[in-house]
Amino acid sequence: MTATLDLWPIGNCQVSGLVDRAGRLVWGCVPRVDGDPTFCSLLDDNAPGEEGARGFWEIDLEDRAETTQSYIRNTPILVTRHTDQRGNAVEVIDFCPRYRDNGRMYRPVAFARIVRPVHGSPRIRMRLRPARNWGAQDAPCTRGSNHVRYLLDDMALRLTTDAAVGWIESERLFRVERPLHFFLGPDEGYSGDLRLGLGMMLDRTVEEWHAWVRGLATPREWQEPVIRAAITLKLCQHEETGAIVAALTTSIPEHADSQRNWDYRYCWIRDAYYTVQALNRLGALDVLEGYLEYLRNIVESARGGHIQPLYGVGGEASLPEHIAEGLPGYRGMGPVRIGNQAAEQVQHDAYGQIILSSLQAFIDQRLYRVSGVEDFEALQEIGERAYAVFDKPDAGLWELRTKSHVHTYSAAMCWAACDRLANAAEALSLPERVTYWRTRADHLREAIETSAWREETRRFSATFDGDDLDASIIQLLDLRFLPPDDSRFRSTLVAVEAGLRRGSNMLRYATEDDFGLPSTAFNVCTFWLIEALQATGRTADARALFEEMLSRRTAAGLLSEDIDPVTGELWGNYPQTYSLVGIINCATLLSEAWSAIR
Repeated sequence: MTATLDLWPIGNCQVSGLVDRAGRLVWGCVPRVDGDPTFCSLLDDNAPGEEGARGFWEIDLEDRAETTQSYIRNTPILVTRHTDQRGNAVEVIDFCPRYRDNGRMYRPVAFARIVRPVHGSPRIRMRLRPARNWGAQDAPCTRGSNHVRYLLDDMALRLTTDAAVGWIESERLFRVERPLHFFLGPDEGYSGDLRLGLGMMLDRTVEEWHAWVRGLATPREWQEPVIRAAITLKLCQHEETGAIVAALTTSIPEHADSQRNWDYRYCWIRDAYYTVQALNRLGALDVLEGYLEYLRNIVESARGGHIQPLYGVGGEASLPEHIAEGLPGYRGMGPVRIGNQAAEQVQHDAYGQIILSSLQAFIDQRLYRVSGVEDFEALQEIGERAYAVFDKPDAGLWELRTKSHVHTYSAAMCWAACDRLANAAEALSLPERVTYWRTRADHLREAIETSAWREETRRFSATFDGDDLDASIIQLLDLRFLPPDDSRFRSTLVAVEAGLRRGSNMLRYATEDDFGLPSTAFNVCTFWLIEALQATGRTADARALFEEMLSRRTAAGLLSEDIDPVTGELWGNYPQTYSLVGIINCATLLSEAWSAIR
């Protein structure tokens, strides 16, 4: 069976997993999202069930004829129903427990599965084959009376069950005549009634997610896509520290055999900014508050110096990139990378994104912790850094590995750092600081408008030293650097759309980079175009393009990073926060108001 990105995420903001259309858990890392993938068959060319296959958890119905899947409404809890050729049916509920208990959030390193007979006398075979050392080895196991213990590299997991352990170990077929319960979690004895315990965990996890979704200020239109995107963005937050990862996977290529295989299981300052910006529009303040705590630790550690583009979910600065030799890669298209060399790059836009993410905390009285003068003083060091480097070359937001330019997007983010610091100073009634940062912002604006504008082609260039087309220039609108009625923005938009649009898709750029000429479109760039179309009066075009993007989602309602503009196939890491942000932002922008209901 050829691997696809038609996958259903489950998780609890500590661990996450991806379930394929056959109901197999094919991706999941422990003890956290950037850990060793215990379930790694997504990146193995041996399909589950084949000789030598490992890194998956399969519950297979004998003579299976049909499989249907859906989430329990407004949760990331997956229900998979298998029906065989004789009409026998079984239901599998997959979830990771997450609920408040004794004043704390219970989110164990655990995956729970409940198997229920639905009709007739279904027979299933369970194959649980955890891997370790990045798919190089099967996890050794030992058996107890009601459990199987699996030894991973740095920890052990215990499968506790009320099914016959021998059936699990031998992978034999057996009848399902009653509900069966499976809890793969910490290597600890399970003292209570497993049936009652998992039933309680399921009920409380449903309640927790329902309460979280109920607090979202969704737009009137497109509520289902927005809610699913918001839930999945929440799953991308490592709640223990507040970090937000760019995606749940590593090394899904941007297009076939491209070598553009990156590890996205880390916290990019840029991606996290866009995530909290989108969730703020829905009122999901818990994500913002958690991320700001993470961000304050990053800022304090930098002490006014260089800020990396990304960090580990625990705040780790060192993320050396290397290859996992034990895995051939998605559809055999390696390499499988661990770590990301971009952590060593210089990307100046991070300074603006730190301050943009932090600004709301000076204004929003709903927050548990409203920022004050001390926080402002710490951010001023970030602003000074932005002012100092705005016209210096960097790798840019597309993280070019062998090229360096003064990127307009990075410079505009540095301008935003100074501009928003003036707003924060105003909120704190610090008039001298307002003047100071307004003056600096004005200086950066003048320099950017002078250095990036090309009168001969009537467009802003993506770099100060060229006349480059790049979709990131559209973001001058979102940053409020240019208003939508500015003639320079409108002519730039015309040029970017003409040069980078491929049918209903937008490329990042159309020139060769470190790996040649890109052949897939970057989904978030299409959402940026939709926003710009609406802002410049082309609302009908924007709505039509948005509906088309929604039609490209997986069955789970999600998007990856890239899409083939010819075939429509999804590529790149999945689910991608950028793309989910685009769904939320465009829906809130384009939706009719709730007041339109009569």
